[in-house]
Amino acid sequence: MGRLVRNLNQIRTKGDVMTHKIDRPMTEDGGEDFGVRWSDLMPSGVSDSGSMPDPDPSETGPSAPATATDAVTHLELVRVIERVHRRYFDLLRVELTRLGVDDISPSQVMLLFTIGEDELSVRDLLERGHYLGSNASYNLKQLLEANYIVRAASARDRRSARIRLDAKGRNLCNLIRSVDETYHRLVARDAEETRELGIAFAMLRRLEFVWTNALRYGNG
Repeated sequence: MGRLVRNLNQIRTKGDVMTHKIDRPMTEDGGEDFGVRWSDLMPSGVSDSGSMPDPDPSETGPSAPATATDAVTHLELVRVIERVHRRYFDLLRVELTRLGVDDISPSQVMLLFTIGEDELSVRDLLERGHYLGSNASYNLKQLLEANYIVRAASARDRRSARIRLDAKGRNLCNLIRSVDETYHRLVARDAEETRELGIAFAMLRRLEFVWTNALRYGNG
């Protein structure tokens, strides 16, 4: 019983340290503001100039291969993609808070980038971003009410709506692009890492192609 009490006290102490900086859990699409900045979350060893040490193998997850010759399973790759996606949303949420933007979520920001400079129908948007209909409808409604997008009837078919970015949406996208340049410099620090980034992008596009075909035609 005494050991159990000591363990509980240790857990409480660690929890107090963690909640000193972030006192609410980070969820993928949560709407709460955390009041933290990128500098608060910056790992030790990262300088203000943006230089960053190589990742600690102990922090990359137990599934990371020990050497370059070790085979990576498809499931391990999928798990890394999921973690990277969530971590980037954490960073984006912090930057939105720093910019004073509290009426849009990270997933809705990505929706703005999916629309881009085009004018799309809802159907085109769903196909381009692989969104679920119910989620896209909810997010579009929120973006419309917050004046990030404009919705207008199609000139050819009055029953079909066309969507494009409003000035507020374009301005936010420009701000996020500027912020993202900092993270790009952390990932691509020299010519070799820039080349590796291109290889990683090509592999992710290949995965997207393979998974899309598997959904359409099966995996036979």
